[in-house]
Amino acid sequence: MYTIAALYHFTRFDDPAALKPALLELCQTQAVKGTLLLAQEGINGTIAGPRAGIDAILAHVRALPGCADLDWKEASAEQPPFGKMKVRLKKEIVTMGQPDIDPRARVGHYIEPRDWNDLIRADDVAVIDTRNDYEVAIGTFEGAIDPDTESFRDFPAWWERNKDRFHNKRIAMFCTGGIRCEKSTNFLLGQGVEEVYHLKGGILRYLEEVPAEDSAWQGECFVFDNRVSVGHGLVEGPHELCHGCRRPILPQDKTRPEYEQGVSCHRCIAETSEADKMRFRERQKQIALARARGERHMGIL
Repeated sequence: MYTIAALYHFTRFDDPAALKPALLELCQTQAVKGTLLLAQEGINGTIAGPRAGIDAILAHVRALPGCADLDWKEASAEQPPFGKMKVRLKKEIVTMGQPDIDPRARVGHYIEPRDWNDLIRADDVAVIDTRNDYEVAIGTFEGAIDPDTESFRDFPAWWERNKDRFHNKRIAMFCTGGIRCEKSTNFLLGQGVEEVYHLKGGILRYLEEVPAEDSAWQGECFVFDNRVSVGHGLVEGPHELCHGCRRPILPQDKTRPEYEQGVSCHRCIAETSEADKMRFRERQKQIALARARGERHMGIL
C-alpha cells in the first residue's frame, strides 16, 4: 500500500535552488516518488511512497524556513501513483502570472467542508470553480460557475471580462486542494471584492469528510497522478488518462473511433498534427517494448 501526500505552503525561500539537492536525495533514499515544486513563494506538490518515507519527507519539509505549520492531505493507493521523483525550480508554485499576488498577506475566509453546502446554496453567493476546463468536465459542485479556462493563468482575464456579473454577490471559490484559491481569493480582494470565501482543504478534503448522502458534489475529482480521478472517501474513480493530451477519459471513450492508445482521444484528435501522432505512436511502441522486458519506460509517470 502506498501513502499519497498532497501538500503546499506559501513561505519565503530566499534560495530555493539550495533546498533542492537535499530534498531530492531524501526522496530517493526513502523510495518516495512524485513531483515537488520549489519557488521563492514556497513549496507545492504530491508525493507517494511507503509510510515511513512519506513521514521522513514531511518532517524535512516542516523543518524548512517558515514551514513548521505545513498542512497536507493524505490518501492511499494499491498501485504506485508515480514512476519517478522530480524536484523542480519554478517562478511560482502555482502559475497565475500576477506579480503582486501574495497569499501570505491575506486570503479569503476559509470555510470548513461541513459548512460549505450552506454557503454555496445561499441566494447571494456566486460559486466559482477555479480549475481548468478538463478538470471541471468530470465533476464540480452543484450550481458552480465554470470559467472554461485552459489554465489557471487565464483566470484574471476571465474575471476582468465577467466581474460585472457578480455585483453585490459574495464569492465562494474552490479548487482541488486549496492552493489555487489562496491566489485567486487574494486576487479578488485586490480587485475590491469585499466578501470572498474558499473551501478549506479543497475538494479533496470535502470528499474525504462529507458523506456522499449529504454531498453537493457531482461527478469525480481529477487528480494529478495515476489514479486520474477520485470520488467520495477518496476512492479511485473510473477515469483513465489519454496519453496524447493528458485529459481524463472514461473506459467507454476508448471504444470511440477517435481513440488510439497513447496517441489520441475524441478530445484531442483534431489538436495534433500527423507528425505529432507519429511521434506518439513511436513512444507507445517503446512503452510496449519496455513492458515486455519487464521495465518501466521513462515516459510513463
